[in-house]
Amino acid sequence: MKKIYLFLALAIMASGCATLLTGTKDTISFDSSPRGATVYKDGVEICRTPCSVPVKRTINSEDIEYKLDGYETRVFTLDKQFNVVSVINLGSLFGWAVDAATGSLVKYGRKSYDLDMRLNSLSVTENPKEIHIDTRNKIVDVVVACK
Repeated sequence: MKKIYLFLALAIMASGCATLLTGTKDTISFDSSPRGATVYKDGVEICRTPCSVPVKRTINSEDIEYKLDGYETRVFTLDKQFNVVSVINLGSLFGWAVDAATGSLVKYGRKSYDLDMRLNSLSVTENPKEIHIDTRNKIVDVVVACK
């Protein structure tokens, strides 16, 4: 009978193993070329490139956005993979639930993202000085003041 209680105690203590053993965050590095892009997660600024920030794990997909004046906005999803440490939960439904709730069922596969920013093809016409539209000849003239 004592062996059953010992086994149950061990099973409960092993609950949420991935959460306990690997934590709930991964530090991810962000960089860009050119540097100085603002990095956003869920619409909130988290840093400017180059930078490294702890990112909370979650089962949901995480989109990251790079913005830099004069360049196209770049959006990508963080790469995830199954956290093998979760297997230690074995048959403990409670342990799986804890790891799922904390996001520790997964971990970020890549720890570094380095993106080449693309020049915005519309950057020349972002602040036009004058716009002339000739509907008869279907011509649009944009006058831009260069610095």
